[in-house]
Amino acid sequence: MEENEIGREVVDAAVKVHSLLGPGLLESVYEVVLARELERRGLAVVRQQAVPIEYEGMQFDEGFRADIIVEGKVILELKSVEQLSKVHHKQLFTYLKLKKARLGYLLNFGAALMKDGIKRMVNGLPEENLGVSAALREPKRNCQQDGDLNSESLRSSP
Repeated sequence: MEENEIGREVVDAAVKVHSLLGPGLLESVYEVVLARELERRGLAVVRQQAVPIEYEGMQFDEGFRADIIVEGKVILELKSVEQLSKVHHKQLFTYLKLKKARLGYLLNFGAALMKDGIKRMVNGLPEENLGVSAALREPKRNCQQDGDLNSESLRSSP
């Protein structure tokens, strides 16, 4: 599966989990249930995968862990907070760059409506390959000063 196909499954599964469990539980609850929901959909899921730093042939294990990685391609960072902060975006950005992944989602299960808690982040994924309906996207905003990273909010269909 391509990143965007995986992304559609992730968004659908996150909305389903949020609608059944509601907002505001501990992040770990959503992680367990979302991982299982994605596995039920036939996707390979790894939870709490280490994200090492590689620099000039050296590897540093600094304790970074991605909440969920789907099909080895899409990184999910889960939160359950009233409001996302810049550090949450920076965390996902760091994982995308270090893992050389092209797509990630910051999923805030603390949002009253899940569609308001889904932030999509790309790292070198070509725009023409997004395959996302224009009705589901807000205009691009640079999340960092790097030109290869854009953060978009997805809006799920009712």
